[in-house]
Amino acid sequence: MEAVIRKWGNSPALRLPSAVMKSAALELEQHVTITATKGRIVIEPAKKPDYKLEDLLAGITDDNAHDEVDFGRPVGQEDL
Repeated sequence: MEAVIRKWGNSPALRLPSAVMKSAALELEQHVTITATKGRIVIEPAKKPDYKLEDLLAGITDDNAHDEVDFGRPVGQEDL
């Protein structure tokens, strides 16, 4: 399948046909990594970060923890 590189703003752009997107299992708004080596461009799905609750909680310190926030009295049918 051939395509044409065109200008989009100040950058070159290449439109990916739907068939290529489907074949590569890519979706709109999906994050990808792009690498260029020896005249070839490779587009791959970006790896999602592997978060562990223990690691996130370990990052909380007195310096980056916030105080309680008071949103005021209930104004409707809220249960507090």
